[in-house]
Amino acid sequence: MTKIKLCGLSEFCDIEAANILKPEYIGFVFAKNSRRYVSPEDAWTLKKRLSTEIKAVGVFVREDAEDIAGLLERGVIDMAQLHGGEDETYIRRLRELTGKPLIKAFRVETAGDIAAAEICSADHVLLDSGEGGTGSAFDWGLLGQMKRRYFLAGGLTPENVQRAVRELHPYGVDVSSGIETDGKKDSDKMAAFVAAVRKEEER
Repeated sequence: MTKIKLCGLSEFCDIEAANILKPEYIGFVFAKNSRRYVSPEDAWTLKKRLSTEIKAVGVFVREDAEDIAGLLERGVIDMAQLHGGEDETYIRRLRELTGKPLIKAFRVETAGDIAAAEICSADHVLLDSGEGGTGSAFDWGLLGQMKRRYFLAGGLTPENVQRAVRELHPYGVDVSSGIETDGKKDSDKMAAFVAAVRKEEER
């Protein structure tokens, strides 16, 4: 079954919607230059209201490994997603600090980016068109070379995610801007996105 990650949640109403929809993952963005940024304190408050059936993923861009490990070990988040070009040395350092799962995001522009994702030592890889939340898709034709399971991100919406699942069979799908209206999470779009993925799974 295709996993679903609803990313960039920042308000109690977002968490309430997620608890009803039951995606496998939700994302808190800790990159301070993002309009979706949440502080560790706010994330902890939101996490306490999140269903225990849903994993909270922290999204980071060039953050100190010690800070990420601290949030993981305190249970503020369950997994970390690295979105800032962190290399294998960085991942090894983070592994020394925590045994919690890691997702490494890759900006896909060429076949070389796919090759790099294939050999990454993170538990999961996420393929995106940028550093996250851009709302644009990359060339899905490049994915024909991908052998490793992956999260698909970039430009997904309730309208196109069913086709993405049907044609690409990703391990998971990740959405942020595609479930927003005027820069805020839209519970109707969240529901429509989840329904579209589940409908394809029932085929």
